[in-house]
Amino acid sequence: MLRSMYSGVSGMKNFQTKLDVIGNNISNVNTVGYKKSTINFQDLLSQNMSSSGANPMQVGLGSVTSSINVNHNAGSLMSTGVGTDLAIMGDGFFVVQDPKATAPAGQYLTRAGNFTVTAAGDLVTAQGYKVLNNAGNTIKINASTYSSFSINREGQIIGKKISDGKDENLIGGLIGVAAPANPEGLSKIGGSLYQMTASAGNDMKLGSATDAKTEIGSGMLEMSNVDLTEEFTEMIIAQRGFQANSKTITTSDEILQEIMNLKR
Repeated sequence: MLRSMYSGVSGMKNFQTKLDVIGNNISNVNTVGYKKSTINFQDLLSQNMSSSGANPMQVGLGSVTSSINVNHNAGSLMSTGVGTDLAIMGDGFFVVQDPKATAPAGQYLTRAGNFTVTAAGDLVTAQGYKVLNNAGNTIKINASTYSSFSINREGQIIGKKISDGKDENLIGGLIGVAAPANPEGLSKIGGSLYQMTASAGNDMKLGSATDAKTEIGSGMLEMSNVDLTEEFTEMIIAQRGFQANSKTITTSDEILQEIMNLKR
């Protein structure tokens, strides 16, 4: 059987995976805190035809996906005017706790800062995960004793007391920000959440925004870093690559048909 046919099959599979990655990026173009993925290929094994010449004579046997990476470049910021909408203006992640798990289990990272305050005073994500402070504790905001509250760039939650109008740090600390050693090694688990892995360093290094050398913006959200122009360009490249590999298979089939006709 012709080697070119198998090479074409491997190429079609890879470009199909590339289209899958692009399709997921485009579907999340308006997802808060989403980070796009990119895919890279590498050549497969090469068959040695002869070593009698000055240089090796080899024929490649196709391609394979080498990596699918997450691009953690910051997305654009959108002003919402909602005080509990937060954005990290630099590197780092918010840390949230699954209410059904016992710490340190069930802790995840996210860049989606569309938080709300529950009736019990917990600062939570859209899925109900509790946001943690720099000490790893859940954040409670007792709104009954404060006329209003705001969040500054260091991550302090400042409340104005009803009794005397004085400002007070509601949580006695700062909103937690984690800075893993290798963000590209984080594992996506859905819901705009990431899970620590050995590749990411295992230690999430929970601290404050200052510790992570960044700031927290209140009343704004970080949008997806997907660039539609770039994605559509990559889609065209993937489509043409798929068609070219399909043509390789078709041509190989025509050659085999000619060989079969030789006996006639």
